[in-house]
Amino acid sequence: MKKPALLLLLLCGVFAQVQAQTIGEVDTVFKFIGPDHKIVVDAHDDPKVKGVTCYVSRAKTGGIKGAVGLAEDKSEASIDCRQVGPISFSKPLPVQEEVFSERISLVFKKIRIVRMVDATRNTLVYLTYSDRVIEGSPQNSVAAVPIDRAIKIPLK
Repeated sequence: MKKPALLLLLLCGVFAQVQAQTIGEVDTVFKFIGPDHKIVVDAHDDPKVKGVTCYVSRAKTGGIKGAVGLAEDKSEASIDCRQVGPISFSKPLPVQEEVFSERISLVFKKIRIVRMVDATRNTLVYLTYSDRVIEGSPQNSVAAVPIDRAIKIPLK
Protein backbone atom coordinates (compact mmCIF):
# COMPACT_ATOMS: atom_id res chain seq x y z
CA MET A 1 0.00 0.00 0.00
CA LYS A 2 1.29 3.46 -0.86
CA LYS A 3 2.16 5.90 1.93
CA PRO A 4 -0.52 8.52 1.08
CA ALA A 5 -3.26 5.87 1.06
CA LEU A 6 -2.04 4.42 4.36
CA LEU A 7 -1.94 7.92 5.91
CA LEU A 8 -5.51 8.59 4.71
CA LEU A 9 -6.73 5.32 6.25
CA LEU A 10 -5.05 6.14 9.56
CA LEU A 11 -6.55 9.65 9.62
CA CYS A 12 -10.01 8.29 8.83
CA GLY A 13 -9.64 5.84 11.71
CA VAL A 14 -8.68 8.62 14.12
CA PHE A 15 -11.57 10.88 13.09
CA ALA A 16 -14.10 8.02 13.06
CA GLN A 17 -13.41 7.01 16.67
CA VAL A 18 -15.38 9.74 18.43
CA GLN A 19 -18.20 11.33 16.49
CA ALA A 20 -21.30 13.11 17.58
CA GLN A 21 -24.69 12.02 16.36
CA THR A 22 -27.00 14.91 15.54
CA ILE A 23 -30.33 14.37 17.29
CA GLY A 24 -32.07 17.45 15.92
CA GLU A 25 -31.92 21.16 15.27
CA VAL A 26 -34.16 24.21 15.32
CA ASP A 27 -33.81 27.41 13.30
CA THR A 28 -33.33 30.60 15.28
CA VAL A 29 -32.73 33.19 12.54
CA PHE A 30 -33.87 33.05 8.92
CA LYS A 31 -31.13 33.84 6.38
CA PHE A 32 -31.99 34.72 2.76
CA ILE A 33 -28.66 33.39 1.53
CA GLY A 34 -27.14 30.29 3.06
CA PRO A 35 -28.41 28.12 5.91
CA ASP A 36 -30.34 29.63 8.83
CA HIS A 37 -28.73 30.14 12.24
CA LYS A 38 -29.62 27.09 14.37
CA ILE A 39 -29.45 25.41 17.72
CA VAL A 40 -28.14 21.88 17.22
CA VAL A 41 -28.48 18.99 19.68
CA ASP A 42 -25.84 16.27 19.41
CA ALA A 43 -25.39 13.00 21.30
CA HIS A 44 -21.89 12.02 22.41
CA ASP A 45 -21.36 8.49 23.72
CA ASP A 46 -18.51 8.33 26.24
CA PRO A 47 -15.89 6.18 24.48
CA LYS A 48 -14.61 4.65 27.74
CA VAL A 49 -17.87 4.36 29.69
CA LYS A 50 -20.42 2.17 28.00
CA GLY A 51 -23.96 3.19 28.92
CA VAL A 52 -23.37 6.96 29.27
CA THR A 53 -24.40 9.49 26.63
CA CYS A 54 -24.05 13.27 26.81
CA TYR A 55 -26.41 15.55 24.94
CA VAL A 56 -24.97 18.93 23.99
CA SER A 57 -26.96 21.83 22.55
CA ARG A 58 -25.08 24.66 20.88
CA ALA A 59 -25.51 27.49 18.44
CA LYS A 60 -24.49 26.97 14.83
CA THR A 61 -23.98 30.05 12.67
CA GLY A 62 -25.58 30.07 9.24
CA GLY A 63 -25.49 32.51 6.37
CA ILE A 64 -22.85 32.54 3.67
CA LYS A 65 -19.97 32.25 6.15
CA GLY A 66 -21.67 29.30 7.87
CA ALA A 67 -22.26 27.56 4.54
CA VAL A 68 -18.59 27.69 3.56
CA GLY A 69 -17.19 26.97 7.03
CA LEU A 70 -15.82 30.44 7.78
CA ALA A 71 -18.28 31.39 10.54
CA GLU A 72 -17.35 31.30 14.21
CA ASP A 73 -20.08 29.68 16.31
CA LYS A 74 -21.04 31.26 19.63
CA SER A 75 -19.45 29.96 22.82
CA GLU A 76 -22.69 29.12 24.62
CA ALA A 77 -23.45 25.41 25.03
CA SER A 78 -25.47 23.26 27.38
CA ILE A 79 -24.86 19.64 28.39
CA ASP A 80 -26.86 16.91 30.04
CA CYS A 81 -25.52 13.38 30.48
CA ARG A 82 -27.54 10.27 31.27
CA GLN A 83 -27.16 6.59 31.90
CA VAL A 84 -28.72 5.05 28.78
CA GLY A 85 -27.82 1.42 29.44
CA PRO A 86 -25.82 -0.84 31.74
CA ILE A 87 -22.62 0.88 32.89
CA SER A 88 -19.28 -0.75 32.10
CA PHE A 89 -15.76 0.58 31.78
CA SER A 90 -13.45 -0.41 28.91
CA LYS A 91 -10.37 0.48 30.99
CA PRO A 92 -9.43 2.47 34.10
CA LEU A 93 -10.20 6.18 33.80
CA PRO A 94 -7.93 9.11 34.53
CA VAL A 95 -9.33 11.54 37.11
CA GLN A 96 -9.84 14.08 34.30
CA GLU A 97 -9.88 13.52 30.54
CA GLU A 98 -11.14 15.22 27.40
CA VAL A 99 -13.60 12.85 25.76
CA PHE A 100 -14.63 14.96 22.77
CA SER A 101 -13.65 18.12 20.92
CA GLU A 102 -14.87 19.67 17.71
CA ARG A 103 -13.77 22.71 15.75
CA ILE A 104 -16.43 25.46 15.76
CA SER A 105 -14.54 28.03 13.73
CA LEU A 106 -12.19 27.80 10.78
CA VAL A 107 -9.02 27.56 12.87
CA PHE A 108 -9.10 28.99 16.38
CA LYS A 109 -12.13 27.80 18.36
CA LYS A 110 -13.19 24.38 19.68
CA ILE A 111 -16.02 23.03 21.80
CA ARG A 112 -14.82 20.47 24.32
CA ILE A 113 -16.31 17.87 26.66
CA VAL A 114 -14.20 16.86 29.65
CA ARG A 115 -15.00 13.94 31.98
CA MET A 116 -13.97 14.24 35.63
CA VAL A 117 -14.29 11.47 38.20
CA ASP A 118 -15.67 12.36 41.63
CA ALA A 119 -14.40 9.21 43.35
CA THR A 120 -15.82 10.20 46.76
CA ARG A 121 -19.37 10.25 45.40
CA ASN A 122 -18.81 7.56 42.71
CA THR A 123 -19.97 10.05 40.08
CA LEU A 124 -18.87 11.01 36.58
CA VAL A 125 -18.95 14.77 35.98
CA TYR A 126 -19.01 16.13 32.44
CA LEU A 127 -18.08 19.73 31.58
CA THR A 128 -18.57 21.44 28.23
CA TYR A 129 -16.92 24.71 27.25
CA SER A 130 -15.30 26.37 24.27
CA ASP A 131 -11.80 27.69 23.94
CA ARG A 132 -9.74 29.73 21.54
CA VAL A 133 -6.05 29.81 20.81
CA ILE A 134 -5.80 33.33 22.27
CA GLU A 135 -8.66 33.62 24.74
CA GLY A 136 -11.34 31.14 25.78
CA SER A 137 -14.81 31.78 27.12
CA PRO A 138 -15.98 31.35 30.71
CA GLN A 139 -19.33 30.09 29.35
CA ASN A 140 -19.73 26.47 30.44
CA SER A 141 -22.21 23.82 31.45
CA VAL A 142 -21.87 20.77 33.69
CA ALA A 143 -23.74 17.49 34.16
CA ALA A 144 -23.23 14.59 36.57
CA VAL A 145 -23.96 10.87 36.22
CA PRO A 146 -24.01 9.05 39.56
CA ILE A 147 -22.81 5.45 39.28
CA ASP A 148 -24.40 2.72 41.40
CA ARG A 149 -22.22 2.12 44.51
CA ALA A 150 -22.07 -1.58 43.56
CA ILE A 151 -19.96 -0.54 40.55
CA LYS A 152 -16.66 1.05 41.54
CA ILE A 153 -15.28 3.50 38.97
CA PRO A 154 -11.84 2.13 38.02
CA LEU A 155 -9.16 4.82 38.21
CA LYS A 156 -5.68 4.96 36.70
